Amino acid sequence: MADEIFVITGPTATGKTELSIRLAKSLDGEIVSADSMQIYRGMDIGTAKPSESEMQGIPHHMIDVASPGEPYSVAQYVRQASGCIDDIIRRKKRPLIVGGTGLYIDSVISGRDFAENDDGGTLRQELNAKYDDKGGEEMLRLLSEIDIEGGAKLHPNDKKRIVRAFEVYELTGSTISEHNRRTQNAPPKYNARMLALGFQDRAELYRRIEMRVDRMMDRGLLDEVRRLLDAGIGFGFTSMQAIGYKELALALDRQMSIDDAVDKIKMESRRYAKRQMSWLGRNKKIKWILWEKYPDFDCGERISTEFFK
Repeated sequence: MADEIFVITGPTATGKTELSIRLAKSLDGEIVSADSMQIYRGMDIGTAKPSESEMQGIPHHMIDVASPGEPYSVAQYVRQASGCIDDIIRRKKRPLIVGGTGLYIDSVISGRDFAENDDGGTLRQELNAKYDDKGGEEMLRLLSEIDIEGGAKLHPNDKKRIVRAFEVYELTGSTISEHNRRTQNAPPKYNARMLALGFQDRAELYRRIEMRVDRMMDRGLLDEVRRLLDAGIGFGFTSMQAIGYKELALALDRQMSIDDAVDKIKMESRRYAKRQMSWLGRNKKIKWILWEKYPDFDCGERISTEFFK
């Protein structure tokens, strides 16, 4: 029987942080962040990272685990987060996975079998160089010789997936098709009970997103982005592609005005919330709490405590 974990998710700006801290207190739990940008140190305001006082003494894991200047993969997250979860369970505490990054949540629940070296390295560099030398057509032809099924699904210009297919084959001896089937057919590592927060009126969600962007600017998001740029974290880093950071970095580079950047942050945040809702909508096992105009955390705590217990 898989170990049981609790998941609190939902689109941005729906109150996940406050409700999760309340639940961690009542359920004797610890929080494991599932946010792909809260992993980075020095990116606090724009990621809505909870402060020490907001954590209220509840242990939080998977926050500030990487430098914004280093690459960070889903595979790394799964390995580190699973280690945290297993340790919490060993200590007879309740793991609460909290965040809105669907790929992180899905992958850690499934215990997805990433091939070794999934975060890149010498082999991937060699395969990238080989692709650049031989070209996509030839690389795809070579791939089809070992994996007809996988090769038929790829386009010669899809360098990332072609390289990944060769990498899996070199590391595991299995084709990417076999690897994916084995991963998809494996039972999940954890038995997850999932709860999602949202608003009955989507317009209210968008209003709250825009208010939060304004608060982030008031708290000094522009200075936070400036510090990162001064530290050498430029446009080429994954961390600087986060919503809020990318737009303000362009503004500081004089490619747009600050006002236009803020408007773009709000628009991209609304779009991201739509994508999060689409991901959540595919899972019919999720228990929803839909707020009216404002979150009612007392009511939410009662509902979610009953659901998880």
